[in-house]
Amino acid sequence: MSPAPRDLTVTARDGHPLAARLFPAAEPRAAVLISSGTGFPKGFYDRFARHMAESGLTAVTYDFRGIGDSRPADLAAMEMDYVDWGRLDMPAVLDALAEAAPGLTLVHVGHSVGGHFAGFMDNHARIARHAFISVGSGYWMKHHRSYNPLELFFWWGFGPYSLARHGYIKGGGLWRGADLPRGVFLPWRRWCHSPRYFSEDLAGRLKPHHFAEVSAPIRSWIFTDDPIANPRTGPDMLAVYPGAPSEMVVRRPADYGVARIGHEGAFRRGLEPLWNEIADWLVEPDSRRAR
Repeated sequence: MSPAPRDLTVTARDGHPLAARLFPAAEPRAAVLISSGTGFPKGFYDRFARHMAESGLTAVTYDFRGIGDSRPADLAAMEMDYVDWGRLDMPAVLDALAEAAPGLTLVHVGHSVGGHFAGFMDNHARIARHAFISVGSGYWMKHHRSYNPLELFFWWGFGPYSLARHGYIKGGGLWRGADLPRGVFLPWRRWCHSPRYFSEDLAGRLKPHHFAEVSAPIRSWIFTDDPIANPRTGPDMLAVYPGAPSEMVVRRPADYGVARIGHEGAFRRGLEPLWNEIADWLVEPDSRRAR
């Protein structure tokens, strides 16, 4: 039995308070940073994080600024850029994890944008391995055709309406995630209409960054029923980490005895065999070095 999780507040690089939750392992082998997908609050990953702790990985989940318990009272007035999550939030939580789990190897599980933004972290070299879960380019024309009408309506119908009415993207209904700040939605929409996703901005507007410097191994799990992160878009995201040894594994829901995984289902009840696979890879012998 692992010790009870505890909530904490982490101060981001610019002083912004972030809500986080630490799941200590009773006999820790490593410590894992769990970075959320866009609009997923940290509580969505509770079951997965507990499983990691029971597998010997002290885990931390957290809410990016503007999301969940890191949301300001007036979200419409919040000024931020989408990449602040990678530049300011992710590095601070990694440092907090290192402080809470001294001497342990640090590893990372990035769900969707949590994998996209690892290259913005100024302390990425502290991470020994990255497990990418459902990490694929957001470019809409490489997504499953059945998904295109829904996402285009989100970008050009629901999203603009929600911004005009609320000043942010309101959760519920078509958008089932948490409320999203304007500063997340607008760059996300622009990238998702570019064949190069954010790679074009990496060459200009988004400098400086550290994508070319990331050298920790990456294993990317892609699921056949995910309309977004699929065998066409998964390699696009690995390509933005040219210095990292990487591999992509494609899995079917039936491989784990479930009917559906999709873009978010990897973290839902019933996927414990996948979680074991992830944990085992994260702590393979050649990754066990403190950073």
